[in-house]
Amino acid sequence: MVAPPTRATAAGLARAIRDGEYSPTEVVDATLERIRQRNERTNAFVTVTDDLAREAAEDAARAIDEGEPLGPLHGVPVAIKDLDDVAGVRTTSGSLLYEDRVAESDSPFVARLKDAGAIVVGKTNTPEFGLGTTTDNRVAGPTGTPFDPDRVSGGSSGGAGAALADRLVPMAPGSDAGGSVRIPASFCGVYGLKPTQGVVPNVTRPNGFASHTPFSTKGPLARTVEDAALSLDVMAGTHPRDPFSVPKRGEYRDAVDRPVDELDIAYSPDMGVYPVDPDVRDVLEDAVSAFERAGATVDAIDPDLGHDNEEILDAYYTMATVRWRSLLENLSEEGFDPLGEDRDRLRPYLVDLVLDAEEPATRVYKRADVVRTDVLDGLADLFAEYDLLVTATCGTTPFPHGEEPAEIDGTEIEPYRGWVLTQPFNLTGQPAASAPSGFVGGLPVGMQIAGPRHADDDVIAASAALERRRPWRDAYPE
Repeated sequence: MVAPPTRATAAGLARAIRDGEYSPTEVVDATLERIRQRNERTNAFVTVTDDLAREAAEDAARAIDEGEPLGPLHGVPVAIKDLDDVAGVRTTSGSLLYEDRVAESDSPFVARLKDAGAIVVGKTNTPEFGLGTTTDNRVAGPTGTPFDPDRVSGGSSGGAGAALADRLVPMAPGSDAGGSVRIPASFCGVYGLKPTQGVVPNVTRPNGFASHTPFSTKGPLARTVEDAALSLDVMAGTHPRDPFSVPKRGEYRDAVDRPVDELDIAYSPDMGVYPVDPDVRDVLEDAVSAFERAGATVDAIDPDLGHDNEEILDAYYTMATVRWRSLLENLSEEGFDPLGEDRDRLRPYLVDLVLDAEEPATRVYKRADVVRTDVLDGLADLFAEYDLLVTATCGTTPFPHGEEPAEIDGTEIEPYRGWVLTQPFNLTGQPAASAPSGFVGGLPVGMQIAGPRHADDDVIAASAALERRRPWRDAYPE
């Protein structure tokens, strides 16, 4: 028996629509009704595209009636992060500067989702210009995790994570330049994958090379590993306007059913250098045994990253500050003055983080590349012996809005990014996912599963094995 539309997976909906058990209009109507009833709870959506979605659903139903070829996601609702363009829909990027901006065309991966038959039902919330590990802005306000809306959903794809966990949509891709797919996946109890750099094209303008420092990419978020793999199959592949895009290597969906008994997995909850709450450690210690029960070999081992967590974070900030400042300065070409009269329209956090930050000197910037190289070499040494590395995604669970943690287990941390373990893989461009692994006090904990470049299929296979042994589909709040 097919599940109700808002409880079904994307794969299940696609099958049900092809088999005639649901029509695209039924699915979209049910989705829009659930968004209408529940979005106020978490503030996951910034914009809901009722009219466009219903029109697309009618076209999808007509295609079925006329016997046209159907794409793999035909009639399946999808939400798009409000950093990415959907033709005819506003893209605010969480900024008052873009509050009324309407996109003229689709972002490349959005076009691929549409070509596969997916139906866009709205845009999900993000911090201003995606700069943040929590989701809040002056256009739409904060987004909370469905497990406790008074607590953060993570960032910067926090709207996507919340929309999935509250069953508002079955698919909601995001973007990740420092953990922005994986952090919301952890805090919302869903699955998120940052693929190998270049697998999903990331066309950036006016600087087409902006996504390399630190590496940033688009990636799938979903409630199941299969759904994430399906959307990755659709989004992946080269693009002539992304200099870092790479050819697709097989079908990612095939990895979902692959056995993992030949995988050697290194387990290090803190990567040897990050503070992790003891309760989070306990959840991970319990969850990691699922890989052994699935036949994989698991060894507890710490990688030698060559630096402590503060040095790695400093290198990340050095690179990111240059990139973020360049982003804001590009606004002047659009008629804005972020350093002058438009400064007060920017979120104070962004002003403090970027505009008031000291711009790194060239020698400091290049020294950060040496730290980045050391991290790459340390992970390369580990992946010469092991297929995958399993860690915590975040060192803590979701915290109340506006109360970023100042310490973990007695160790002082940088409050905005000192509690995440995601940035090393944005320095290296390697694939890394966050999979639900359990709960602390009713709040979700994410397990980060990382691999060498182009081992996305191994990451997906291990994630699916975890899901089979410790299913999380029925853990979401009603």
